[in-house]
Amino acid sequence: MGVLQLIRGQIGDIIPLENFDVSIILEKITEFQNFIGALSQEGPIASAHVLLLAAGVVIFSGVAGEAFFKKTGIPDVAFLMILGVVIGPVFGIIQPEAVIQIVPYFAALALIIIMFDGGLNLDLKQIIRTAHFSFTLAIVGFILSVIIVTLAVHYILDWSWLESILLGSIVGGSSSAIVFGLVRNVKISNETKNMLSFESALTDILATIIAFILFEAILVGQFDLQVLQETLGRAVVVGLVLGFGVGIPWMYVSTKLSNAQHAYMLTLGILFVLFFLANSFGESGALTALVFGLMIGNRKNLAKTLRFKLPRIALDDPTHNQLTFLVRSFFFVFVGLMASFGRVEYIVLGVGMTIVIYFGRIIVAKITLTKRFSLLDKRVTYSMIPRGLAAAVLATIPITLGLPNAEVYPQIVFFIILASVIITTIGVGQSKKIPPPEPKEGGFVQKPPEDSKD
Repeated sequence: MGVLQLIRGQIGDIIPLENFDVSIILEKITEFQNFIGALSQEGPIASAHVLLLAAGVVIFSGVAGEAFFKKTGIPDVAFLMILGVVIGPVFGIIQPEAVIQIVPYFAALALIIIMFDGGLNLDLKQIIRTAHFSFTLAIVGFILSVIIVTLAVHYILDWSWLESILLGSIVGGSSSAIVFGLVRNVKISNETKNMLSFESALTDILATIIAFILFEAILVGQFDLQVLQETLGRAVVVGLVLGFGVGIPWMYVSTKLSNAQHAYMLTLGILFVLFFLANSFGESGALTALVFGLMIGNRKNLAKTLRFKLPRIALDDPTHNQLTFLVRSFFFVFVGLMASFGRVEYIVLGVGMTIVIYFGRIIVAKITLTKRFSLLDKRVTYSMIPRGLAAAVLATIPITLGLPNAEVYPQIVFFIILASVIITTIGVGQSKKIPPPEPKEGGFVQKPPEDSKD
């Protein structure tokens, strides 16, 4: 009743509430659910025309969310996830069992497209300049996040150590899908943009590789550190060899085909083949897609370094931007579709762990970033903790494998993703009040001032 009174007090000046009754709203919602149910088939998915309506709403929401993001800095991810909750758990247009069947296939597509897009938009020279910062933030931040989640889940939910570490690994790193979009719309330096983008890509790769090792360990019932080292090493080698080995010759071929009608589709076909090869050799495909995109995106500078001549490089095919937008929009709606509000302790635990991870992030960033970085760059770095694509994908796999507590992973991960996006949004919004010291180059300070202490 207290919540109802609060709602009445907030909107009472707008809508006459003398005869306000929650039961009326609930009745209307039930009527709408029954209407949707009548349109649906006897199965977990609604009929074709209802699904097309849902797809249209997703696309519209994605475009509107992107425009709103550019205006306010609030990521569209939150809107898309909430939309997923509305058309899934609330109105039942798509049932969770249908999502679980579809997500593994769609997640693979989302992973390689978004990692490829990230590589295309990374500047190799600036990555090299800030690589040590990226690696430190990625590895130390990932380990700290895993420790926080592992201890909380083990002692609060009484899970086994392996299961607790698995959940910690799933949400251990920031989401490249969100970070890549965020840094483009914040007036930080190019060095910091590349540092944060590269860090998020690294943590996505770390989370994916380590989680798959732990899946196998839980199924077998034991964990071998030597197997972890060998698998991680093999995945890195495979990713680099395939990414560089195919990316370098293809960056030359792609320029020859720049005016071809289906040039982008050929590149996409090569990317899918690389993903298959990477999986066949024990790599998730994330690192391969990232390196391949890095080669294509930096082909002009690499051609000078490798001393071979490239033809005139045409503008990138806009098809890629449209495809990336569609994949991101639909996947984060899928994350909302998997949401469940069964137990309050999962909500409290997910939000609580995210807050602790945020303060841990501040400590790691303060230790890592030197005086070369301005206050603006540092504040944005402190806030950059959004969890997203990798966590959502990995959270569904325990269900398909039949692991213990499998249905709990998506529930906790959903609230961690939502809480981390909200914290990041607030932090980045507050950071925008800090003016960059260099209007052209952003917040990066080339030479540290002698008296600067921040």
